[in-house]
Amino acid sequence: MTSIPLCLPESITPEQFLAEYWQKKPLLIKQGLPQLIDMFEPEDMLGLAIEEEASARLLTQANTKKEGQAQWQLKKSPLTELDFDNLPKQWTVLVQNLEQWSPELGQLWQAFDFIPQWQRDDIMVSYAPKGGSVGKHYDDYDVFLAQGYGHRRWQLGKFCDQNTEFVADEPIRLFDDMGEIIFDEILEAGDVLYVPPKLSHFGVAQDDCLTFSFGCRRPNLMQIIDSMADIATNDSDLFVPMLLPQAMQASGALQTQSIEAIKNQLLQLLQSERGDHIIRQAVSEVVSKRQYDALMPEETLDTDELMQALLEGGTLQADYSNRLLYTQDSNNTVLYANGQRIDGLDEATKAVLIRLANGESLQHSDVTGIDPDDLSEWLENGWVWIDFAE
Repeated sequence: MTSIPLCLPESITPEQFLAEYWQKKPLLIKQGLPQLIDMFEPEDMLGLAIEEEASARLLTQANTKKEGQAQWQLKKSPLTELDFDNLPKQWTVLVQNLEQWSPELGQLWQAFDFIPQWQRDDIMVSYAPKGGSVGKHYDDYDVFLAQGYGHRRWQLGKFCDQNTEFVADEPIRLFDDMGEIIFDEILEAGDVLYVPPKLSHFGVAQDDCLTFSFGCRRPNLMQIIDSMADIATNDSDLFVPMLLPQAMQASGALQTQSIEAIKNQLLQLLQSERGDHIIRQAVSEVVSKRQYDALMPEETLDTDELMQALLEGGTLQADYSNRLLYTQDSNNTVLYANGQRIDGLDEATKAVLIRLANGESLQHSDVTGIDPDDLSEWLENGWVWIDFAE
């Protein structure tokens, strides 16, 4: 596959973007992703929305809000053709996890290689006819809004927080007050708008349009704590009761000194080499987990067909609908795929998987030292996909 340039203005380096814009302020990138132009049409996304295994939402907006009735209506997949009959003037359909349906689209993540791949969430598409929107809202994650078809007007306003008041009794989080509008422009196909977390934004279709959201997300603390607990259950030493100092106290009292002693032992564990191992594995498993169930391919290549395709010039690439990553310390490199640690790998296999995780495209000569059955298993697991030679 042809190398994809980074999605940044020529005047801004990745280092500048991360220091000055990332999670701080928005950035318009004119023609930042021209590869999207003509890649899809509205009919493609409407057809995908009614696929049985698609993760889709249909959002409709009434012209006026009646007393005791929400202005917005939300229906989640599975959707059918009947759901698109007799729609109001303003509506939007959203489809998640497009990488799984189009590996070619997933490869456009390469344009955002200045963001670690473990922070990538998924690509979502929003299709709306003229006037359609999803209302004034904000997200808790970073997003690159890439226009793929038609035009959409975007307005950006204030940063929101936990005190932001949402419109009551609506099925989605919306608010009326965006504060001072700091950005108001119409994006055309190929344009990209970066929006940091919690910045209010409002997009309205100017005609039939497709907007692709490249979302970036980090884990929350509860996910890490849950994962740490799961990993720690395999360490029998942690089931041994603690030794705690004891002083005279009322028999019914749990004193602060006892709680502090337990807390200190917990902190000592987390700050120890054993704690480092637990935290590293917990974080790796959380950030490598898929958000959506895997879509099983209807047809798969057997080992001989795979090797023949590589001999004929095809390349192996990481499948961006899956999560392949690695951690390194002074002693070892550990690989993870879709929330699972991969054990039992020799150094040659690790080296190839690391190259794939880093976004390289590998030819037949790059994998001659790997068991072909292993390559076939990676393809079947969805870790990689093959780009056939034309």
